[in-house]
This record gives sequence, C-alpha cells and structure tokens, in this order.
Amino acid sequence: MKTAIGTAADGHATEGMPFDVERVRADFPILSRLVNGKPLVYLDSAATTQKPYAVIDAIVRYYTESNANVHRGVHKLSVAATELYEGAREKSRAFLGARSTKEIIFVRGTTEGVNLVAQSWGRNRLAAKDEVLVTGMEHHSNIVPWQLLCEQTGAQLRVLPIDDRGDLRMDQLDRVLTERTKLVAVSHISNALGTIAPLEEITSRAHAVGALVVVDGAQAAGHMPVDVTALDCDFYTISGHKMFGPTGIGVLYGKEKHLEAMPPWQGGGDMIKSVSFEKTVYNDLPYKFEAGTPDIAGVVGLGAAIDYLESIGRRNAAWHEAQLLEYGTEILSRVEGLRLIGTSAMKAGVLSFTLDGIHPHDAGTVLDHEGIAVRTGHHCAQPVMTHFAVPATTRASLSIYNRREDLDALARGLHKVREILG
Repeated sequence: MKTAIGTAADGHATEGMPFDVERVRADFPILSRLVNGKPLVYLDSAATTQKPYAVIDAIVRYYTESNANVHRGVHKLSVAATELYEGAREKSRAFLGARSTKEIIFVRGTTEGVNLVAQSWGRNRLAAKDEVLVTGMEHHSNIVPWQLLCEQTGAQLRVLPIDDRGDLRMDQLDRVLTERTKLVAVSHISNALGTIAPLEEITSRAHAVGALVVVDGAQAAGHMPVDVTALDCDFYTISGHKMFGPTGIGVLYGKEKHLEAMPPWQGGGDMIKSVSFEKTVYNDLPYKFEAGTPDIAGVVGLGAAIDYLESIGRRNAAWHEAQLLEYGTEILSRVEGLRLIGTSAMKAGVLSFTLDGIHPHDAGTVLDHEGIAVRTGHHCAQPVMTHFAVPATTRASLSIYNRREDLDALARGLHKVREILG
C-alpha cells in the first residue's frame, strides 16, 4: 500500500515514504522508562500527551536564559521574554489558521477558554427563553459552564443526542436548533468516543439561525489540521498538554468582532491602558483578556510544542494514528467479551471498551502491572456513559509515538485480565 507520508533527513515525516515511529519515539524521554519492571506502554494521550525534548529544553532554556516578566520591562531579559511570548502567539495564530494575533487569547486550557466565553459573552447576552445547544458527546467542561450560564440568565440548555455508534443525531438538529438558540457548543472530537463532529454543517446551520458556535478542540488540535477560518466557527479553544505542550496553558481563538464586543473577564495588570479611581480604560485585544502575569514558561513550551508538531505534520500524525486505530480495532475484536464503545465511521484514535463481568478499574489495575497505561472511568463524560448504559469504560488513546507493538501489548494484557478476573 502506498503511504501518504515519509521520512525526512531528520527522521520526521514528509510526503511519499513510511512514517518513522521509532525516530519519533526517541524524541520522548519518558517512553524509555520502566513501569513495574516492564517497558512503558503509554495509551493515555487523550488525558495528556507526553513531552518531547524540544518542549522540555525550551522551558529549561527560558528559565535559565530569559526569565523575566513580559510587556513591562525595557531591560534585555524582559525584551527577550516578551519576544518569546509574542512569538508563541503568532505560532498559535498560524497553527489554528486565525486571521490575526488579536484573535489569540492565552488561557489555562480548554476549560478556561469555554468559561471565558460563557461568562464574558454569554452572561451579558442571554436571557430567559434563549437557548444554548450542546451535544450528547460533550466533556463535562463543555456542559457545566453552560449549565451555570443558564442558571445565571434563565436560558435553557438543549441537547443534540448521539446514536449507538456514537455519532451525533444530525437528523434531529432541526428539532433542537431553533431561532431561540443563541449559542452551540460542540467538541471537535469526543474524548470518550473518538467521534469527529461534522463541524462545517453544524456551524453553517447554527449561523443560519443567528447562533454562535464554540468548539472544544482539545482532542483535535494535536491530531489533525485545524483551520478556524475555514470552519467559520466563532470560538475555538485548545489545551497545550493535549498536544505535547505543558499543562496549565492553552489558547482561546475568537473572531475579532466578538472579542471586541466582550467585556474583560478578569481585572488586573496588563489588561488596562490606564487606571484611575474614576475610570479604567481597558487594553486592546488580545491583552484585554490576559490579566496579571501570565504563564510565560507555559506559553514558551506551547510554542515549542507547535514547532515540534508542525515538524511532524498534522496530516502525517492523522494518517499514522488512523492506521493504528484500524489495527487496534481489529485486534481488540478478538478479545473475548470486549464491547467497543464508539464505532463511528468518522473517528479519531480512541478505543473505549468494556469487558463482560469486569469493572474497568480492575482491568486498568491489571494492565498497569503489565506497564500499560490506560484511562478508566467516565472520562468526564458521564452523559455518554449513561447513553451506553455503562458506569465506565477502559480507554486506550493513541498518539504519534504509539506503534502496533503497543496495541499488541494491550491485547495480551487484556487476555491476562480475563485470566485473572474473568
């Protein structure tokens, strides 16, 4: 079979030759460690990705060479720190396909990005009889902020359901998307199912009734190309730690016209032009939404993660992970009593499953003894678990550093789970 990607002189992928996963794995120091005396098999990237040397080194270099506050100093270290910080903003703009760096707000992650939109945009615009539409596959972080907003404003929360494959019931969209809908919140990729949402159709139909669209892109940005301008969504938010960057840092993209009309969410330094006891004049975008000293090292690490991921290529990453998903789906189908949860034809690298008669937490414990890291529980997606009538699942999630051998180890581990517990 002809591959879509290849290997450049540095070992990373280019057009026309095989993906060199071993070269990629060598970039991640933690993958060489032992867990319970066995080689680590890391299959929990939907929770957080591991970090390459490029990101680790960039953070260390910042603290050892350029540590200073940004925007406020004329001395050399402050200038250097500011250049790194704003350089990462431009990288983020290009990475997401935004038109301007004014549309790139640094936040702590996807959760804070969603809450910022809910409180700054929604609290000032929604009223009783207005509606917010979410989907049945959302992470709690794209449900609870909207519930809070509805409690504050009297608006109603509506839900677009999923079917038994984990696909959105697009045939029911006209029933739940009406002229009362002011905002639609949807995950690009479900963290619990791997389902890829049809964002273009959802956005087009939402805009047709005058609703804005907020996209939780936490599970997408590190796995596939994202172009917010082409998607035409109004807001898109991501987490650095899901795409090989540090925890506690992320990006909220918002169309400039919306951000300009929104009031600040937090007050403090750097989000002002002038302050007096009589009146405060707020800063221009994007700084209006970045109060206080930011996570400068986190932003530097995020910029390095973007550089690293772009050196791999997100199309290349998507291709590699698609091959693994196909292989993993096939070998898990051979495990006695295994039920795959989430079987959409449009799916990313998530394998969630149950084993007859075995609780996922018990399965995860046995797998951990084999050095295999998976996630067990409801994955902050309890409505998904309710739909499938399960309390929890075991989830193996894939990334660029995984290989077929990892999935072979998972299958062997699951056979051992059955031997011990089944």
